[in-house]
Amino acid sequence: MKLRIMLALLALLPFLSMAQFTIRGRVIDAQTGASLQGAHLNLNNRLVRVATDEKGMFEITGLKPGDFRLKVTYIGYHPWESLFNIAENKTMLISMEQSPVLTEETIITATRASDKTPVAHQNLSAEEINRNNQGRDIPFLLEQMPATVVTSDAGSGVGYTGFRIRGTDMNRINITVNGIPLNDAESHSVFWVNMPDFASSVGSLQVQRGVGTSTNGAAAFGASINLQTSAPSREAYATITNAAGTFNTWKHTFSAGTGLIKGKWAADARLSKLSSDGFIDRAASDLKSFYISGGYYGNTTIAKVNVFSGKEVTYQAWDGVPSDILKTDRTYNGIGSYTDPDGNQRFYENETDNYQQDHYQLMLSQRLASHLTGNLALHYTRGYGYYEQYKDGEYLEDYLIGPVSIPGNDSLTITQSDLIRRKLLDNNFYGFTWSLNYERNKLNLMAGGSGNRYDGLHFGEVIWAEFAQTAGYRHRWYEGTGDKRDLNLYAKALYEAGRKLSLYADLQIRSISYRLTGRDDDQRDISGNHDFLFFNPKAGIYYAIDPANSVYLSFAIANREPNRDNYTDADPGKPAPVAETLFDYEAGYQYSNEWLKATANIYHMYYRNQLVLTGAINDVGAAIMTNVPASFRSGLEISGKISISEKVRLAGNFTISRNKIRDFTEFVDDWDNWGTQVENKLGNTNLAFSPEMVCGAELSWSIYRGVEFLMNSRYVSRQYIDNTSSGDRVLEPYFVSNLRLGWNIEPDFIRGLEVSLNVNNLFNHEYETNAWVYRYFSEGSYAKLDGYFPQAGINFMAGLTVKL
Repeated sequence: MKLRIMLALLALLPFLSMAQFTIRGRVIDAQTGASLQGAHLNLNNRLVRVATDEKGMFEITGLKPGDFRLKVTYIGYHPWESLFNIAENKTMLISMEQSPVLTEETIITATRASDKTPVAHQNLSAEEINRNNQGRDIPFLLEQMPATVVTSDAGSGVGYTGFRIRGTDMNRINITVNGIPLNDAESHSVFWVNMPDFASSVGSLQVQRGVGTSTNGAAAFGASINLQTSAPSREAYATITNAAGTFNTWKHTFSAGTGLIKGKWAADARLSKLSSDGFIDRAASDLKSFYISGGYYGNTTIAKVNVFSGKEVTYQAWDGVPSDILKTDRTYNGIGSYTDPDGNQRFYENETDNYQQDHYQLMLSQRLASHLTGNLALHYTRGYGYYEQYKDGEYLEDYLIGPVSIPGNDSLTITQSDLIRRKLLDNNFYGFTWSLNYERNKLNLMAGGSGNRYDGLHFGEVIWAEFAQTAGYRHRWYEGTGDKRDLNLYAKALYEAGRKLSLYADLQIRSISYRLTGRDDDQRDISGNHDFLFFNPKAGIYYAIDPANSVYLSFAIANREPNRDNYTDADPGKPAPVAETLFDYEAGYQYSNEWLKATANIYHMYYRNQLVLTGAINDVGAAIMTNVPASFRSGLEISGKISISEKVRLAGNFTISRNKIRDFTEFVDDWDNWGTQVENKLGNTNLAFSPEMVCGAELSWSIYRGVEFLMNSRYVSRQYIDNTSSGDRVLEPYFVSNLRLGWNIEPDFIRGLEVSLNVNNLFNHEYETNAWVYRYFSEGSYAKLDGYFPQAGINFMAGLTVKL
């Protein structure tokens, strides 16, 4: 019933009332009278998004009688704003004054899609980010995006979290901050736990689905996310936020800024601390972070330095809950379990993940000519940390420790021992990014690229063993290095071939050199050289049928190199994994008027040599990912926003898809004949973690003078947890609703107060968002080991923000 109600709300999006009046006009430079092409117009801070044409002309249709506020923005100019009443068609001439400050938007222009770029994308503004930033990690800010599914290991949204877009996990999603790569160069993933409360320093973000536009860093192999840090405030400020909630969750944030000093200089800072016990047993997190930014904002120059860091201590909850106890003990966490000398089960207190990551960014943006802007950024990221484990009854020889002789009986030796080990990572990532942006008349031309190097040391230490006469403290049993160099160049062009037609082309060359040396934790030699040269072309068209309706069509190719695990886990007796290739076809329709914005997008993503889990193992029994020749994801995405009135807004999205592997073969370990596997040819199967339906709805209501009510709901259909399409190994469908109440107060003695209450999982639904499974054949039948990740039932978070 809840799903039907939500779908009914979504079905209302296309049904509109008839328009009555039109505003036409022209936007010009106040000094020269030159037309300003590409100026953006926003009506009533609502849903109309119109850009001027090559003559600076615009037209907004479908307006009802009443009062309107029109805001016009253009890079390098002061915003223009006016309040007026409309009772008939209106013609306007808008003169804009040049700004003495080059805006920060120029820093990320090269990696973002514009309104006329034929790419499925969605933006989140600073206001939207702040409204939903209530202590949970960045993945939960994206939860209401189309085709998006989020998950949390601890079940509470704090600690290890992640998301998938169109079924694509974070290993295949390109993520940048100010155009600088954020993905780990070796694993290709992003660990948000290393950046606690980073959302408090984000000014805007854009999600591009599909291949998207060319960017820096890891391959955009299904989606890309570009985050831009906050721009300086014009006025000095200080803000204190404190929040507390279920599971002993706490968030404390202090931020302050100087404002623009003499109109040119500014500095901002943030200090945050988050902690939570988590929904899952012992899944506690202790997270700290800071952000410092300072810069010069001149007439034609921006020079800015960002330094931000995160430190996390998180009790491990990576194994999930076995399916056979999921109904009776949903918070079970078996990690760290051992048996003491008296036969009692204990849990090791320091079974934790410990990591610190420091980021340094130096950015320069320069207006080189009236139509040409250049950007250069230097960056350095330092990471160091480890996770610690208590291991019961380990073979000493696996750790390069000799057997222990028993005093007085040389014929007996001890070959097994309880021990405590650490797996450590020490890495550096540094490089540069650059871009040039030329915009004049009908042509917007961009060129850019990056050069980055990563060097990482992976090693393991035994820090304690019950029996180990030949090993000292911090005995190192393996060590391996990774050295990765990544170069890319791209050129993009958006050409307005007429008043309605725009053509888009985007070409990228990416070169990768990856060197592995040493041994992995199982003593396998991982040494090897892996080089790639990729060509990633993209092209599309955008056609504006009229000011309210537009369509687009695009095609793109992306290539992705295997990550570190794909190489270190590969079977040395078989061919090494090869690069994956994605062919992405997209077609979309957009509608926008005074009170409605709606989009529909059809996609077909065909993969060649996609790396997936098949059940195959290597020579020491570890699971490996295997290239499958052909697979695809196809779907329809619909999203929209309605301003029902000045106070009530409704938003929603709906995705249906098919996600298939062609001619899939499953491999299952045969424990009755150790060293062999059973092969099951299954034909066409569903890709794991790829629901056929994802939809969401959100209702916001400004009740009275700063009091806001917001409720959102999310439905995710059944997901298979492996690639066999077996109904025995699934995540069941779920429907979850969240509620938020906010009250903004503006007393005379301070800038403002904000009180908020969040109720997550309002109807206390039991559901899981992630899982793993290992199948084997034993004693003539199939069996399995598995782990599911339950999410918390109804939980609360209350916050108070003081703005000074």
